[in-house]
Amino acid sequence: MTELIYALLNPSLPFLRNALIIGVLSSISFGVIGTFVVIRKISYIAGAISHSVLAGIGFALYAQEVYSWHWLHPTLGAFIAAIISAIIIGLVKIYANEREDSVIGAIWAVGMAVGLLFISKTTGYTDPMSYLFGNILIVSYTDLYLVSILDIIVIIVGILFFNKLQASSFDEEYTAIRGGSPNFYYFLILILTAITVVLMTTIVGIVMVIALLTIPSAISGLFHKRLAPIILTTIILTTIFSVTGIGVSYLTDTPSGPVIIVIAGTTYLLSLLFKMIKKKILT
Repeated sequence: MTELIYALLNPSLPFLRNALIIGVLSSISFGVIGTFVVIRKISYIAGAISHSVLAGIGFALYAQEVYSWHWLHPTLGAFIAAIISAIIIGLVKIYANEREDSVIGAIWAVGMAVGLLFISKTTGYTDPMSYLFGNILIVSYTDLYLVSILDIIVIIVGILFFNKLQASSFDEEYTAIRGGSPNFYYFLILILTAITVVLMTTIVGIVMVIALLTIPSAISGLFHKRLAPIILTTIILTTIFSVTGIGVSYLTDTPSGPVIIVIAGTTYLLSLLFKMIKKKILT
């Protein structure tokens, strides 16, 4: 622990401080959006969007190399792919008679496959694992600004539409009867999820995005029924998982992303076990 504190105070090691700051900042977006993702039971949609961004990233890298489209940054490619995926999934759910899970599975698999194909045809070595797991320890100051802006957008939208989002998440028919548009709020959550996925994927990787969008809010949902406490607890848990994971990975010289995911997953399993034992004792 002393070694970790010394590293945090060392001016020549800004990456560790930046990693902790990004962990705290990202917990706000993960906490708010992740809560709605879990409550609306669209975790698989978040997973599909997360993996579809690999197609956009792969195409952007390929276009930069082959067509000299240097303006097409991988983040922009990921953003376009995520928005397209979110719109397709939303339209299929609302207007088509196709099975939603089939479309989600297709977007999930095809997105990854297309991304890997473009990366394989791009000159030079690009490690797909860097996009799957990311590296929170190489966060730049630009990443800090972008995540801060995302947090501001999520907080503003959350405050302005909290009651409507809450109502549509638990009972779409009630929202429609009250004059609201459940489809609008469904698309709003999908678009915010897509933006969060894109920004966080380029920083922490696809797998960690899925984990932090679902696991902390799933734990919170075990102990709270009201939306506001779930969101607040999710933000706190995400912060704890990120900070603890970064500290453990630094002290043990292991990859930070997988460590954070293992800590979060273990906590979820222990929470489930505690909930089952508590229910058994009370009954």
